[in-house]
Amino acid sequence: MSEIVSLCKRRGFLFQSSEIYGGLNGFWDYGPLGVDLKKNVKETWWQDMVSSHNELKTPQGAPTSYAMTGLDCTIIMHPQVWKCSGHYDLFHDHMVDCRESKRRYRFDQVRGRWAEYRDEKIFVTTVAEVEVEEEATLQRAMKYFKVRAKNSDQIDWKSDFTSLPNIDDLSQALGPDAKSLGTLTEPREFNLMFKTFVGALSGEEGAAYLRPETAQGIFVNFKNVVDSTRVRIPFGIA
Repeated sequence: MSEIVSLCKRRGFLFQSSEIYGGLNGFWDYGPLGVDLKKNVKETWWQDMVSSHNELKTPQGAPTSYAMTGLDCTIIMHPQVWKCSGHYDLFHDHMVDCRESKRRYRFDQVRGRWAEYRDEKIFVTTVAEVEVEEEATLQRAMKYFKVRAKNSDQIDWKSDFTSLPNIDDLSQALGPDAKSLGTLTEPREFNLMFKTFVGALSGEEGAAYLRPETAQGIFVNFKNVVDSTRVRIPFGIA
């Protein structure tokens, strides 16, 4: 990934946002070529989905013909939208932090198994794919116990793989990227919506959220689209 990012920067496609001040993780600026690429992709998509759509012709695989229209909604919507859709109450995950590696993991996606070596028993965790998690935990256990590959069979695996929520004592867990035991915090609930405030004051009465679901603007504007365009069901909104 670092090589791709480096190439995009050299060619002028993407720059890390605020890079001269250390950058901001997850935020990127489009460079000179990136702006053109984004514009071309957007125009090609719009041409294919809306402008050139023939509402009298039934596309292959579709049950009937349909009309297409466009819609561009704000990225911040009324908080009541997210309460009614269930996002406000349900769009969250339990996360654990590693005090050593400073990394954060989704609680239910950390898996592992119990291992014992010379009377010491630990829960070895990993976030690797299921296909390679056995090898990943073996390598981590060997490194922790300081066991050479030729003696790896001396590690006694006491359980099958299970997820972290099934473990009562996190002090015996070896974090996915940690070298010591007990570095994982207790799980905490994280709301996955990006919270901001509308207006001059930052109180809860002005709280709002960036749109976590693109299609939500289509849902809340459905009647407006029908009334203003007079399209009939079935129809599509791009």
